[in-house]
Amino acid sequence: MRQHLGAASAKLAAGIGRTCTLAVVVACACQAAPSSSPSPGASAFPMVIHQSGGATVTLARQPRRIVSLSPTATEMLFAIGAGPQVVAVDDQSNYPASAPVTKLSGFQPNVEAIAGYTPDLVVAAEDAGGLVAGLTAVGVPTLVEPAAADLNGTYAQLRELGAATGHASAAASAVSRMRSDIASIVSSVSRPARRVTVYHELDDTFYTATSKTFIGQVYALLGLQNIADRATGAAPDYPQLSSEFVVSANPDLIVLADTKCCHQSLQTVAARPGWGAVAAVRNGEVVGVDDDVASRWGPRVVDFLRQVAPRVAQVERQAA
Repeated sequence: MRQHLGAASAKLAAGIGRTCTLAVVVACACQAAPSSSPSPGASAFPMVIHQSGGATVTLARQPRRIVSLSPTATEMLFAIGAGPQVVAVDDQSNYPASAPVTKLSGFQPNVEAIAGYTPDLVVAAEDAGGLVAGLTAVGVPTLVEPAAADLNGTYAQLRELGAATGHASAAASAVSRMRSDIASIVSSVSRPARRVTVYHELDDTFYTATSKTFIGQVYALLGLQNIADRATGAAPDYPQLSSEFVVSANPDLIVLADTKCCHQSLQTVAARPGWGAVAAVRNGEVVGVDDDVASRWGPRVVDFLRQVAPRVAQVERQAA
């Protein structure tokens, strides 16, 4: 696994969970809904989908053999009922358990290996290594679904995949459920008299996410103030902070999205020099989350919110 943020951008864009390094979601322009999408009740073929960035994808008929090279896209496809059409997924697509995992790579794609599954649609998070041109040359249409910048981007991708796979109605239902669940979770968290601060840890070298990222906007929904936004001179999206910066910022809540990759916990964080004095550590407000759930912008963002929201409410009660 690549160790540096710049080198890892391809993997991060795919929303790939980590086994030994940093996993984040890369903020990018919000996807527009497919201009050719039919009514929510059905998908009509042949279909032309105009993706953001100008790419046009033509689908002559409903895909029956889909290959997903993006863990987030895999989760979306199964969530909208297209799972039976998925014949192969990349080596990082570990959810749901029924996904047909292969040795295919989403960030170093092998066109010949992908074509060996005779797909009639490939879904990827990025056009890595000339993937789209290579698949176009062998007659395979490819949808590129990069990391969403916010929830609207997630909803747009769900609808686009729904239209492309013949599950427009199911995709619309998935979006409706997400909206309802998220609204319910957000409404359960009262707005405190003061802003509760949060530090989101991507790995144990203090990479984090600002409010200019998908995950940062999720925190904003809960009324949290992100300490990374004050890291002047650092990267605007996924800066690497210092231990001293985090201690000085004294966050009320720490969310560890490195429990799997780096085996971090309240105990390991408390053992760091100076961190015992941080409010979140002192009050036990350090919450560990599944690395994959915290790095993918699909339907399981609802699960992430469900984990974090109660801790926000608890911090608020302590501050009252």
